[in-house]
Amino acid sequence: MINRRTMLGQAAALYGAFLLAANAGAATRPPKLKIREIRAVRLKNGFNSRFVRVYTEEGLTGTGEFLDTVGAEYIINNNFNPLLTGRDPLAIEAIMNDLWGWRRGNFAGAPSPLFIRGTGGPYYAAMSGVEMALWDLAGKALGVPISQLMGGRLRERIPVYLHANDPADAKRIVTATKVRALKIGTDYTPDAWLVGKGLNPDRLWGQHLTTAQLTDVEKFVGGFRDALGPDYDIGVELHARYDVETGIQICNLLEKFRPFFVEEPVPSDNVDAMVRIRDNTRVPLAAGENVYGRYGFRPYLEKQALSIIQPDMAKAGGLAETRKIAAMAETYNIPVAPHGVASPFATMAFAQVCTTIPNFLIQEFTYYENKAYTELCDPVALVDGYLPVSTEPGIGISVKDEVLKARTDPEFKPL
Repeated sequence: MINRRTMLGQAAALYGAFLLAANAGAATRPPKLKIREIRAVRLKNGFNSRFVRVYTEEGLTGTGEFLDTVGAEYIINNNFNPLLTGRDPLAIEAIMNDLWGWRRGNFAGAPSPLFIRGTGGPYYAAMSGVEMALWDLAGKALGVPISQLMGGRLRERIPVYLHANDPADAKRIVTATKVRALKIGTDYTPDAWLVGKGLNPDRLWGQHLTTAQLTDVEKFVGGFRDALGPDYDIGVELHARYDVETGIQICNLLEKFRPFFVEEPVPSDNVDAMVRIRDNTRVPLAAGENVYGRYGFRPYLEKQALSIIQPDMAKAGGLAETRKIAAMAETYNIPVAPHGVASPFATMAFAQVCTTIPNFLIQEFTYYENKAYTELCDPVALVDGYLPVSTEPGIGISVKDEVLKARTDPEFKPL
């Protein structure tokens, strides 16, 4: 009988032989690989990030992260896994083309749940996580970082912005990290103005603010500008809470503070509503975390609805899809500031892509100081407010399997 230790030893030997063969043939041809399994897990206690791993018959693996979803882990385990088993993991474009629904799309059962570029949050998140894992695997197989596979780097480090809850927190963060930009939110903390006048807890969306409420928002943002002075950029997150008229009024009230951007004053499912706000304000508008794929971004670009686009690589279709979105935006002279509420692991994957984007502006790094996220992977540190981008193969850092295993929901087999 083969026990677990013997099996792991055999796998290690197989992987060692694979690496020797791959290195020997690297100058002439890519290694031959075959997907053995794709497995996704959800973490305990409603944790936002999910993780997925692509396993090959040769012992090489790649890991990805996806988020902001309900059920995407089941799509991966029950549909993508049987569909992609036996495929060449380096054929990333072909695999993604199939997941779009173009061909071979029976998804382990008929009828197909997707027909030609169907869209949807959980499905896109599932695609994004698998695609990230495939790029991580490809970089490891070829011995290069993902950025090299995407055409090479324009920069070796990227600027990031962090989040601050109040002016004192903002001053602490910029002093400790040297970042030059922060994002604040009108719904980040349960301050008196937030649950009283600033945000009605009985109506979380489509809010129409009164004069007193608008004044509270104005004072809230002004407090950060007073604390930080003119030397730091401040992005203002509105989380799609407001109606069009309130969005216009908020933007106009905040103009004197020269915000870096005002994010999602209204939901992103109505391009014309965003256009109306942009036509009636001079502050930069940003959105994109709830827009999926290049087809979703197309009307925003064509109608010049946004000053800055914010695709999220962990749910918008993946790393290469975001690179395509950025190329589209480049033709409209619109910069890209990717959204990121993932762990440092996925943030480092995003960074690999950001190094290759000519119109890249800045990367969001939400959980730089949050242990619940940072303990999941190798340590990541900012240097003078910038994120150095790893030159190691694949994403360049690894998740910590033992930590991930301890936090995996018992419903799922650990990675």
